[in-house]
Amino acid sequence: MTKKRYFFLILILGLLTALSPFSIDMYLPGFPAIAKDLHTTTGEVARSLSSFFIGLAAGQLLYGPLMDRFGRKRPLYFGLALYILISIGCSTAKSIDMLIALRGIQALGSCAAGVAAMAMVRDIFPVNENAKVFALLVLVLGASPMIAPTVGSYLTAYWGWQSVFIMLMSIATLILLAVIFTLPESYKPDASYSLKPLPIITSFIGVIKVPQFYTYSIATSLAFAGLFAYVAGAPAVFMEFYHLSGKTFGWIFAALSVGFVGSSQLNSVLLKYFRSEQIVVFSLSGQAIVAVIFFITSLNGWGGLYGTIGLTFLILCGIGITNPNAAALSLAPFSKNAGTAASLMGAMQLGVGALSSYSISFFTVVSPYPMAAIMVASSVIALAVLLVGRRMIVDEVDADTAVVAVGH
Repeated sequence: MTKKRYFFLILILGLLTALSPFSIDMYLPGFPAIAKDLHTTTGEVARSLSSFFIGLAAGQLLYGPLMDRFGRKRPLYFGLALYILISIGCSTAKSIDMLIALRGIQALGSCAAGVAAMAMVRDIFPVNENAKVFALLVLVLGASPMIAPTVGSYLTAYWGWQSVFIMLMSIATLILLAVIFTLPESYKPDASYSLKPLPIITSFIGVIKVPQFYTYSIATSLAFAGLFAYVAGAPAVFMEFYHLSGKTFGWIFAALSVGFVGSSQLNSVLLKYFRSEQIVVFSLSGQAIVAVIFFITSLNGWGGLYGTIGLTFLILCGIGITNPNAAALSLAPFSKNAGTAASLMGAMQLGVGALSSYSISFFTVVSPYPMAAIMVASSVIALAVLLVGRRMIVDEVDADTAVVAVGH
């Protein structure tokens, strides 16, 4: 593969991966304006974010089997077309209930892009390069939190929050054209793959029974919940508790994203000296420690604005290092049903993320405390799952080795 071809593949796969984050980050600065226009509260508007996560989780389970049956591109076309149509609907929403419902459907369209990108990485690139490729995708993905909130804040300020959804529709249209004309089909449709419920459920069960899959997918899903808590809680923390403007919030959100994106790129350097398994343990341990500190400081009202920004930055760094390695380790045991495995892992991440973001709305206090509470709980539990699960992986390997030895 030429360097030029490699670059364009990474770019297109990265754009596919970034569509859902763009859909999330770009409208965050508009929460107060949406609440005002639809006669509701920012807490209710945040539920449209939770419905988006729920739609993403459900769509993961839908598109995985479809992409293993019909190839990667045909379901991807459908998803992007659905996203484009529903984005127009979101821009015309007249009530918060309507927006919440439409955002859930919009997510069903956008998640096709994420599932396709994950599966195509496994299709196109060697297994030992997957962690590096995922890290490169995060580099493109990083454009979302760095650019989207800032763009969204200016769109909202000058043309209203509805213009954000028109912009998202335009971005999805360009991505669809790029997919049609430049992205190859990476997986031959498999007519033997059944779409009946029982075989699909059996396939999912077969994936989740693999210790390496459930250990790293559960651990990274819980670790990733900290990111969802941050995304859902940040508008209230910075714009209501610290009384910052939407534009200032957009710039802070962009600056904090440097931690997530930069650490994911540091991962490429770390992989030269350490194995993915070692990196995950180290990064998740660091994330848990910082989350505990953040929880204690927020509970006691210490740190202020700059302390909140600094500790959040470090937690996002931990997530940025953990995620590409854990994702690669989760999918490594699979080849034929990589689409199913990728969709199941994505559904787990987004399901836990939806729960995390929805939990924010149950806190009546407006402060960094709710965000910190969810971050510390998810990080500590993720670390416990990882440490216990790694022992189960070792035990399975030892058992398989013993069976082979007896066979000889």
